[in-house]
Formats: sequence, C-alpha cells, structure tokens
Amino acid sequence: MKFDKRSFLAAAAMAALASFSMPAVAANMIGNCEVTGEKGSIPIANPAKAGQFTVVVSLPAPIWWNGDTPESIKDGMEYCFAAEIAWRAGYDKFELVNVGWDPLVTGQVTDFDLAISEISITDARKKVVDFSIPYFSSDIGVLVRADAPVDGTTIKDKTVGVQQATTGASFVADVLKHPADKTQVYPDQGDMFTALAAGQIDAAVTDTSIVLAEEVKTKGQHVVAGQYKTGESYGAIYPKGGANNATLDKIIKSIIDDGTISKLADKYLAAVWGKDPAKVPYFTP
Repeated sequence: MKFDKRSFLAAAAMAALASFSMPAVAANMIGNCEVTGEKGSIPIANPAKAGQFTVVVSLPAPIWWNGDTPESIKDGMEYCFAAEIAWRAGYDKFELVNVGWDPLVTGQVTDFDLAISEISITDARKKVVDFSIPYFSSDIGVLVRADAPVDGTTIKDKTVGVQQATTGASFVADVLKHPADKTQVYPDQGDMFTALAAGQIDAAVTDTSIVLAEEVKTKGQHVVAGQYKTGESYGAIYPKGGANNATLDKIIKSIIDDGTISKLADKYLAAVWGKDPAKVPYFTP
C-alpha cells in the first residue's frame, strides 16, 4: 500500500485533538459564591449609589454571613443570595455595609438597594420600610446552655434574653408575657449570646434559624431546647417607595423559582446544622 504522508499527518492531528482535554470554563463568582443566573437578566436602572449595588446587613450572623466584618465575608447563605441578586441585576460585585439592627428595621438607614439580615416580615415594620417577597420561613427558638436545661414549663421562671426590636422580643413580651424583671434586652445577637455563656441569662430567644447556627458555632455548649410556632417569614428590606423594589422582587422570585435558594439553604443551613429545624420540639406558649 502506498504511504500517503498527507493522510498520515491529518490522522495524527485528529488523534491529538481527540486526546486533548479542553480546560473547564471558569465559573462566574462573587466572593466564594458561584452565581448561576444570567448576568443582567433583570437589570435595575437606578441603584442607590451610582455604578454599584449596595447591600446592608446587621452583623454578626454566622452561617448566613460567614465573617465578622463586611471586608472578611466571602460566603454564607445570605451572602450568596445577595451575590445572586446583584449578578442578575447586572453587577459582578456588591458593596456590603454593616449597620445596627434597630436603625435598620425602623427605617433609619439610607443609600442602599436592599438589606438582607434574617429579617422577619411584620406589619409594624411595613409602616417604615418595604419588604421583598418572602424567601425563608422561621419560627422562634430557645437557646440554652447544655449544662443548664430549660423546657417549655421551666422557662416561665427563668431569666430570658432577647434582642432589641426583634420579633423574638415582641413574642416574649406579648405572647409569653414573660415578667419584665426576668427579661434582659440586648442591642445585638452577639451581646445576647455572650450573656448566655456568662450565665447572666438562662435562655436566649430569637429565630430558630439563628439559634441553630449558634448551637453549631459553640460546638454544643449551647443547645436549642425548643421553639415556638409563629409562622414567620424572612424578607429583604427595601427603601420605602424605592424605584427598583418591584424589579428586585422579580429577581428574588427568579432565584426562588429556579431552585437556587433551595440549593443555598441545603449548602449553608441544613448541611451545617445537621438537623431539620422542623424536628426541634415545639413549646406551648
């Protein structure tokens, strides 16, 4: 058979191509979060600060926002949720601003596009801020020291800590009707949990999702003893009457509808908690 140099070279080239592995296309990332939607698929026209997307949070919030300062946080359930919103709005990064809880929920914070900070939607808050559609459901949980058990009966005689201006604080006062002299009010979660560790209070009462995260953080020194059924839902806070609020709702709905929010919850919440929140026993008010 006659040797055909051109055919040989062509065959060799094809074999080389067949054995060559193309490098994987790099994922779109904001921080340590892989964003999966289409960038700019639902653009916003007039951000609060020109040329950037601004998100507000009230720290600390472990698992939801993994880090103690805006500069150190690169992932977490709500960080990656915010990243996905920013990406679909047309941005490849966002500015994160840490503010106090009370100013946030009473409408005193300005110059932001949305706030995401495990914020329960309430009628009272709706008077001063606008809320997004709900993206997460949470009840009220009771965190105690593992070496000092508390149950649904004994809590009535215990000293309880709450965070100022939260639904947990309202629940303790208005539903449980816990005595004022046995209720300690703290400006933020960190102070409340520190007081629990120091034995200054017997129980910390706030969202089940938050106390489950704290149980993990303390490696079981603090445990979630129970919870109360309230039917609360988290929503992002928007500036009252903001021009982009309806558009941001469309973005959040797209993140819920395509399953992205469920994947984030599986990755950052269920996997880390190691338990289903629904299996935490319910106390009777």
